[in-house]
Amino acid sequence: AYICGEETGLIESLEGKRGWPRIKPPFPAIEGYLQCPTIVNNVETLSCLPHIINQGADWFKSIGPEKGPGPRLFCISGRVNNPGVFEEPMGISLKDLIFDRAGGIPDGKKLKAVFPGGSSSAILTAEEALDVKMDFEELVEKGSMLGSAGVIVMDETVDMVQACLNIARFYAHESCGQCTPCREGTAWLVKMLTRLVNGGGTPTDIDMIFEIMDNIGGLIDFSKGSFGKTICPFGEAVAWPVRSFVEKFKDEFLEYLPREKVLA
Repeated sequence: AYICGEETGLIESLEGKRGWPRIKPPFPAIEGYLQCPTIVNNVETLSCLPHIINQGADWFKSIGPEKGPGPRLFCISGRVNNPGVFEEPMGISLKDLIFDRAGGIPDGKKLKAVFPGGSSSAILTAEEALDVKMDFEELVEKGSMLGSAGVIVMDETVDMVQACLNIARFYAHESCGQCTPCREGTAWLVKMLTRLVNGGGTPTDIDMIFEIMDNIGGLIDFSKGSFGKTICPFGEAVAWPVRSFVEKFKDEFLEYLPREKVLA
């Protein structure tokens, strides 16, 4: 399950239990698998260790920007000619990843939006995406995050409301159901977006979507950290992309409203 990407949810699953994230503290390094100290790391992180041991920390720090050095695996998917996984230095420009490494957008279409760090990151408009480097600080300044470095590219043909609904459905399906704000909020979000897409939405639904995101994700400020209302960051991972969809492409959401309701 997707939720087992959270370290304590993974540990619970390995112990043969339902993959529900634990309340922290205690953190896994103190009390993890079978109540023993446990370190949980991404394979990508561990794969760097032999090279650092063999060639030294200074060599590793010479790759990429000073504050966030090293190589990174960037997975590029969506509307590009050459989707794939590319190992590049941290700090490479998002523009180079899309138009050089991934071969640009098919059929001469224009770039519309990009997820820089997977579907749980805040979406960037084309203007924002073409002027940012793939490192931690720059993406935070743009109101997003590097996350998993999973770059999802959308061209001008993508309906942003439908895309938002697809993502909301995914997160509603993958919510473990442990926390009420996430369990109920994701389900209601799907209902409201589905109603909007089917032509039954109202202007107040747009405001209600923001309210639901606040109730699920709490404070969302990448520069200050996040203060969610759920045990794990899954709830915030729902709120970040959906809020950015509505904020940056609000006109498309309004276009789905029946005209008589807008005039009223």
